[in-house]
Amino acid sequence: MTTGTDLETELLGPVLRDRDCGDCTVCCTTLKVDAPGLRKPAGVPCVHLGAGGCGIHAERPGICRAWFCAWRRLAELPEAARPDRSGLLVSINYVREPRNCLEGVSIMVRQLDGSTAIADGTAATVLDALCDSLIPVWFSDGARQMLMHPEAAVARHVIDGTPAPAALRDEVAAWRRHYAGFAPDAPAG
Repeated sequence: MTTGTDLETELLGPVLRDRDCGDCTVCCTTLKVDAPGLRKPAGVPCVHLGAGGCGIHAERPGICRAWFCAWRRLAELPEAARPDRSGLLVSINYVREPRNCLEGVSIMVRQLDGSTAIADGTAATVLDALCDSLIPVWFSDGARQMLMHPEAAVARHVIDGTPAPAALRDEVAAWRRHYAGFAPDAPAG
């Protein structure tokens, strides 16, 4: 990682100047926050959230000043993918005790209650834009979480450390090299 660059910027890029949150406050309810100055469980509105948005916007905690959803960072995501419009919240996800190397740091696409993003094709558009690099992409519909990228055959070999067939060998090796820090016992090839 580049010195002075946070992980979200390294993985998703800088915040786009031409995109702002507008009336969207999805993150203020959907996400769990456990940071200095603010603690709240997932799915519960922030105590500072009111009908007009953040009630302490000018004095908001550092986490709220520094965090931006992927829609604010990725030009490939269409305008319709803004969380309050699409019913999808896309962000970097951190798991403190991951079950496998593809869970530690990943992109999480959360489908919000009442979202029509699957039916109207927005979810497919968003996933297509996200699934083109060596960053795992997970999709959650609230009831379950599914790995969308890498594909299942590649993920199985990356996680299990089993030899990959010739057709997948280079891709599996790339994922293993990239995530070696999360799976130190997995073979590199």
